Amino acid sequence: MSHSAGRITLWNIEVFVATAQEASISGAAKRLSTSAATVSQQLTSLEGAIGTALLNRSARPVTPTPAGEMFLRRANAILNEAEQARSEIALADLSRLMRLRLGMIEDFDADVTPRFLSGMGEDLKTCQFLLETGASHRLHDLLEARSLDVIVASDIGAAADWMEVHPLMEEPFVAAVPKGALTGGDIARQLRRMPFVHYTTRHHMGRVIADHLARQNVNLTGRFEMDSYHAIMAMVAAGAGWSILTPLGWLHTQRFRQQVDLVELPLEPFSRRISLTARRGVLGEMPSQMAAQLRTVLTDRVVGPAVDQTPWLRDVMKLL
Repeated sequence: MSHSAGRITLWNIEVFVATAQEASISGAAKRLSTSAATVSQQLTSLEGAIGTALLNRSARPVTPTPAGEMFLRRANAILNEAEQARSEIALADLSRLMRLRLGMIEDFDADVTPRFLSGMGEDLKTCQFLLETGASHRLHDLLEARSLDVIVASDIGAAADWMEVHPLMEEPFVAAVPKGALTGGDIARQLRRMPFVHYTTRHHMGRVIADHLARQNVNLTGRFEMDSYHAIMAMVAAGAGWSILTPLGWLHTQRFRQQVDLVELPLEPFSRRISLTARRGVLGEMPSQMAAQLRTVLTDRVVGPAVDQTPWLRDVMKLL
């Protein structure tokens, strides 16, 4: 590629890194909330400024060229420095923070997220809040890719030096069964006679459930695998089977609560932890302060109501 005079911009570099990490122009466009045409244009501009091809754009998946591999290391360092510069300026006066990109698990979108964001809005009056709601594994990917500043998600076993983690709450996995379907006695035997509604293993929580069942040598057959609490609870409420989820999933689907019983699993107990995670040192004390605010909201909107309605959760659903 012949050299053409041009300047390398931070946006060029961010687009290049996103494309290399996503291995796809369309994937980079989705991650950066822009168009594929814009991504291609920025890549062409960057390659023109540098004077060589950085990506094999005709390949599927898109891969870096040898020059691209070399530049990718420098590009990540440049983005780290830019992020650090932004954070140092923001830390000088967090009340003037202009933008906060926040990721929240879907479990919180009805009750917790609106109240939490309202409180944050009072503290940061000039800040624009950009909210991404999704599955935990997706939010962790976006945080690692610098597309989010802070996430509230289930722990997925990832640990890195750049991560700052603030545990918020722990909740058990429980059985959700049709109202009145259990008659006492051997609960495990009664559950084995009912169809099982699977939470999809495409999500981290579904894989956690499947792995635990495998360790317990429990094989549950069912015709339905779903990625929506509402769909699962609708099936259970209609008497079509039972499922394994968490109290948050039950609380999340208010419409079906009265037609579903939560019972302890007749298995070795297991649980999940939900934490607030940010990039270490970027936002100063803000992640710790956000975690403290969230624990207050979780007490009022999640743990308190769950324990009031299902007292046996008192010792197993808790703030951290």
